[in-house]
Amino acid sequence: MYIPSYYKETDFKTLFTFIQHNSFGVICSSGNGGIKATHLPFVAEERDNRIILTSHMSKANEHWKDLEAGADLLIIFQGPHAYVSPSNYELRQNVPTWNYIAVHTHGKARIIPSKEGAVAVLEKTIGKYEQAFFKQWQELSADYKDSMIKGIVAFEIEVTRMEGKFKLSQNKTEKEKENIIHSFEQSGDALTRQLAEEMKKRN
Repeated sequence: MYIPSYYKETDFKTLFTFIQHNSFGVICSSGNGGIKATHLPFVAEERDNRIILTSHMSKANEHWKDLEAGADLLIIFQGPHAYVSPSNYELRQNVPTWNYIAVHTHGKARIIPSKEGAVAVLEKTIGKYEQAFFKQWQELSADYKDSMIKGIVAFEIEVTRMEGKFKLSQNKTEKEKENIIHSFEQSGDALTRQLAEEMKKRN
């Protein structure tokens, strides 16, 4: 990912927190079948200053074979983003742009082959996204659970490299940043208003 120095974010806690809050990612690889990308929810955990990403995909999705083969993986997490009008700038000779936050993570996967391991991944996912579902999960029949588990591939990825790009008008004047924040705050789009909050944290 191309990252000018003024947009680059390297703080571990900032990047980890971002992934936790924007955990629906895109896992990408290049294997015998060409470039593949799968959209998945992840659980991000910190272990000894390392980030471990856990998820699962359908066994019918042959992308998991790249993971099993040890392919280099890119997992993309994207946050709020919005169009920036040149009307916010002090000089008329300007063009539109786009503000956004994205974190790219790199690593290799470890397939979790056991039924018990797959169950642990599913329950970890339930714990993150809907703890109230645990009761219903526990009431599902063993046959139903077994059938479902046979149809997935669970895995975890140790992140070996992270790149964070927080493109929030850091290279603009204070007045221009104020104009952009005000414009975003007036938007009817929740993501655009969220981006305004992110900009205010850095001003």
